[in-house]
Amino acid sequence: METLEAIRTRRSVRKFSDRPLEPEKLQAVLEAVQQAPSWSNKQCWRLVVVQEPEVRARISALSFVESFFAVYGYKSNPAQKALTDAPVVIVACADPGQSGDLNGQQYYMADMGIATQNLMLAAHDQGLGSVFVGVFDEEGLKKLLGIPAAIRIVGLFPLGYQAGEAKSAPPRKQLEEFVHYGTWRK
Repeated sequence: METLEAIRTRRSVRKFSDRPLEPEKLQAVLEAVQQAPSWSNKQCWRLVVVQEPEVRARISALSFVESFFAVYGYKSNPAQKALTDAPVVIVACADPGQSGDLNGQQYYMADMGIATQNLMLAAHDQGLGSVFVGVFDEEGLKKLLGIPAAIRIVGLFPLGYQAGEAKSAPPRKQLEEFVHYGTWRK
């Protein structure tokens, strides 16, 4: 698959079939993260690959944060079932000490954004679906998975074969709405 085609056709997948994930496809996705650029090539990412159904179910339960959803009027996390149904959940973590901190900006988030975009595009290239899940009980997940206190959990990524048909592309802003040439325009 060509890179731009992968970018244009990747979709967030929240419904997964029970088809098992081949080890070589998981390996390809993990290697895509390995190849991501990062601050001073420090490679701050740490991944926890969870395949056990009972652990995925506990991760799913920790992805409902009532205070967050109450603010936005949701009764549940739309990706919660995906965390249970997908054959693999990748818990993407970062070691902030292995990234930059300059002018009050912590670059581990940029490093992880790049790395996890690689993860999702590689999954799509392998015929797999994924979705970024960013609402979770970080302390509960750290306890469940034995993640050290200094490590930050950045996102959860259910990974597997999509159940049903792919959705059409969501609307995108026009370039004129966010691209500024030369100087910022009002």
